[in-house]
Amino acid sequence: MNLKNSITDVPGIQVGQAEDPAALTGCSVVLCRDGATGGVSQRGGAPGTRETDLLRPMHAVEKVHAVMLAGGSAYGLDAAGGVMQYLEEQKIGFNTGVALVPIVPGAILFDLAIGSPKIRPDKAMGYQACLNASTEKPAEGNHGAGCGATVGKIMGMGQAMKCGIGTSSLEVVPGVFIGALVAVNAFGDVVDYKSNRIVAGVRSLTKGPLKVGKAGFFADSLEMMRSKLGRLALSFASRQNTVIGVIAANADLDKEAANKFADAASNGIALAVRPAFTMLDGDTVFSLATGRKQVDINLLCAFAPYVYAEAILNAALNAAPAGGLPSASAISL
Repeated sequence: MNLKNSITDVPGIQVGQAEDPAALTGCSVVLCRDGATGGVSQRGGAPGTRETDLLRPMHAVEKVHAVMLAGGSAYGLDAAGGVMQYLEEQKIGFNTGVALVPIVPGAILFDLAIGSPKIRPDKAMGYQACLNASTEKPAEGNHGAGCGATVGKIMGMGQAMKCGIGTSSLEVVPGVFIGALVAVNAFGDVVDYKSNRIVAGVRSLTKGPLKVGKAGFFADSLEMMRSKLGRLALSFASRQNTVIGVIAANADLDKEAANKFADAASNGIALAVRPAFTMLDGDTVFSLATGRKQVDINLLCAFAPYVYAEAILNAALNAAPAGGLPSASAISL
């Protein structure tokens, strides 16, 4: 199998995306038409989610049929209605005896401060994303839920950078695949965890053109938080940030293991985003197990953080400038 470095390398997974590039918002849908065991890890302090409780152990529903990721803040949760409509038309859902009810957990990110705050993902956009779904590698950067994503916001949008959505995959042992899809709208900086180098984040307050690699291009969110200016900025910082995404594997997991898989993947946020899991972020990871392979959960948990971190890095490296903000792809690394 030729890997595409995409979550769609996981058998049973499709991705569809739709966006409004003028309004800088969009949504991404991960479809699992045959159903998948779902889990969730919600570690950020400012989440916007739906249908997360049913993913936890000791709850009745075992399978989910899609995960929806969207911009638009809480308004963007409306996009899940379009996903449900599409799945119902395809006769996919939980059989209640009187109707099929598609199970569609989701999470949103705040992108109202870039583009148009009056245009948000809605039911029509969610439906269109489903129509666009395929097993092809989804577009990265300014697409889907990453269309209006930004990072490095400790000093406000004026010093932030454009980010987006990214994907990755890994064949951990022959025939066992892990894949991730992540929309990166973090309060902090995106870091190449392999080189410890910031690739997108809060820009220096120093005036004048600077190149990445020269001292001062990045202010470094962690260092800013230690300064008087940064601590003052924290007191005014808004809860307009989050990293939301999906980790998937063609594994046969129960709900307890699926939740452990999601929790392990969320460690990839700590690898690639600094700081991570603040009260200003709504970091949420969904997991999907398509149930095709018997796999030791320890194997999945060992590699999930790196697959997730790689998707975060790809989100930053593939983003294009937008809304007056630069991106990693447009500056000299």
